[in-house]
Amino acid sequence: MSNGNKTEMKKYIKLSLMALVLGMSLASCDNDDPNGTSIFGTTEKTETEFDKWLNANFTVPYNIQLNYLYNDKLSNNNYNVVPATITNSKAMAKMIKHVWLDAYVEAVGEDFVKENTFRVFQFIGSPEYNSQGSIVLGTAEGGIQVTLFRINELDLNNIFVNMNEPFRPHHTLPLDLNYWYFHTMHHEFCHILTQKKYYSTDFQTISAGKYHSADWINVEDEDAVKEGFVTGYASGEYNEDFAEVYANYVTSSDASWAARMREAGTDGAAIINAKLEIVRSYFNDTWGIDLDNLRAIVLRRSAEVQNMDLTTLN
Repeated sequence: MSNGNKTEMKKYIKLSLMALVLGMSLASCDNDDPNGTSIFGTTEKTETEFDKWLNANFTVPYNIQLNYLYNDKLSNNNYNVVPATITNSKAMAKMIKHVWLDAYVEAVGEDFVKENTFRVFQFIGSPEYNSQGSIVLGTAEGGIQVTLFRINELDLNNIFVNMNEPFRPHHTLPLDLNYWYFHTMHHEFCHILTQKKYYSTDFQTISAGKYHSADWINVEDEDAVKEGFVTGYASGEYNEDFAEVYANYVTSSDASWAARMREAGTDGAAIINAKLEIVRSYFNDTWGIDLDNLRAIVLRRSAEVQNMDLTTLN
């Protein structure tokens, strides 16, 4: 074949291939249904009644996102946990609003809550155990997110809020909502506030050198108070000590606090009360919160939980 014929043959093959590709492309376009189902997920999540309630009670007024569905981006993937049930999530959301959120609104006002509250809640159905074998009550991260655990263990037919027995075993059933949740919320919120505005360094000096940084898990509450720590957990380090004094005081009745001081003895009670006075001054002078007024509100609302309808959104 001559060079001229070879050149013409190459042009013919190239043009034929281009025509074939163009034809396939046109055929594909001809068969494409613009109204057909996309291969990409476009289905929007249907807003449930619970979602609407959360939006009206948390998101719109306070810019709080409450996640009751499991979100691995908001969870610690080093632990094996399970999602919270919808039924118990509804109950917990109602209790948080009544005992914690509305308590601060009543005591200090909506503006305080809007400016300082957590922005994200994450509910987890099961417990989370730390490396020492203890259960994590809750976590607060950077003043933004708080995570609550054991949501699935709520017994809505047996609501129990212990405000009177400071040394009741925590794992005894029925589950003590005051210890596992209400106290935890105030404890974590205290961390949020003290991260924004620090408290007096005088607090650190009261029990300096006496903290059980490595073995606080082995310190029983009854022994801790004798050393001047309101709980065994408070004996771990001074930031936890401060938050524990605050959270335990506002969630304990007069009878409960008095029983704790009797167990502490003269020396232990003097130390705890010295810490309480610094906590009291901090909240009053820094945030305009009257600790005893807040405490009265919290205790009243905690008692009301036991008669609330936790299954109906209203």
